[in-house]
Amino acid sequence: MTQADRWMLPDGIAEILPADAMQIETLRRRLLDLYHSWGYELVIPPMLEFTESLLIGMGRDLDLSTFKVTDQLSGRTLGIRADITPQAARIDAHSFPRAGANRLCYAGHVLHTRPRTAMGSRAPIQIGAELYGVESLQADIEVISLMLESLQIAGIDKIHLDLGHVAIYRSLASAAGLDVEQRSELFALLQSKASADVQRWVADNVSEPQVAAWLRALPRLAGGRDCLARARDLLAGAPAELEAALADLQRVAEALAQRYPAVELFFDLSEVRGYDYETGLVFAAYTPGHGQALANGGRYNGIGAAFGRDRPATGFSSDLVSLNTLGRAAPPPEGAILAPLQDGADGESLWRAVEALRRTGEVVIYALPDGAEGEVQSRCDRELVLGEGNNWVVRPRG
Repeated sequence: MTQADRWMLPDGIAEILPADAMQIETLRRRLLDLYHSWGYELVIPPMLEFTESLLIGMGRDLDLSTFKVTDQLSGRTLGIRADITPQAARIDAHSFPRAGANRLCYAGHVLHTRPRTAMGSRAPIQIGAELYGVESLQADIEVISLMLESLQIAGIDKIHLDLGHVAIYRSLASAAGLDVEQRSELFALLQSKASADVQRWVADNVSEPQVAAWLRALPRLAGGRDCLARARDLLAGAPAELEAALADLQRVAEALAQRYPAVELFFDLSEVRGYDYETGLVFAAYTPGHGQALANGGRYNGIGAAFGRDRPATGFSSDLVSLNTLGRAAPPPEGAILAPLQDGADGESLWRAVEALRRTGEVVIYALPDGAEGEVQSRCDRELVLGEGNNWVVRPRG
């Protein structure tokens, strides 16, 4: 191994250098300010937790994504968080319990054992919001609206919103009497969007003709708002839970169309993402030219039961780095003011002038002796000079 190789980062791990880091931090602050204005309170969960609380109720996928280490103090297994959502649920249920609605938001690094996409990061900066204690569909609409507002602040011009409902698949799987293994097999086929394979699997495994017809129809029920009308026809007579899910999707579509007419709505009634732990409406936002979701979320009632508090819950999350890369948010202002080194009375008055400029948000950099021509000073497009009446004034450099 060469000396250079010793400093290389692992696959999927990247450092963020000053220009991007400043833009990402600016976006983080703007989004957290947005969440604050909607009543969401910031929490900062730890990077490490005992796996018993970190992974509980969140399904096998999160378990596989989580790095695990042994705690040298207790001998117990710790997990490095791969998702902040279960931590927020623990906080709502245990650390910060509140009667009624509890709105929480967060921003921080998470770590994945493997990237979720071919060229994806294993250390995204997750930002999101969760709403606990409210079963009403209005809570889902609020969370989706906040997600869309987040994308707009990030400068995402064109937004494509996918909507689905876990109860549609669950109710049909129950009506078909599928066992755990069969549900897992059909789940995998629906996730892969392999329509022909779904048709063959249903023919081999579901004997009741009406239920088989409903399941065969699922992969075809995707599209715009007309998809809901087709679903009501093709799934007529289906369990009441499914009919309620279609009604919920219709109400959400109407509310979002009024608030965000420029957002393109797409429905996928065979969507089973998050089936292990999500319980109702699921949603994901995309933008043209980028195949992965920019933000996603859904309803996941009951996750707090493991912590002694069974609460309704809905929320969303996104990756700040992806939002910064794909969005067109205004970058932070560039440029700085170069201040000379001065002693005595001039130095004291210069210090006061520098501090006054910094309080207004200006970047002021002293010209240190060994760095006068360095990279930091090259940022300076203006300089402080002593003008008439011994007053310090700002003027363009060069």
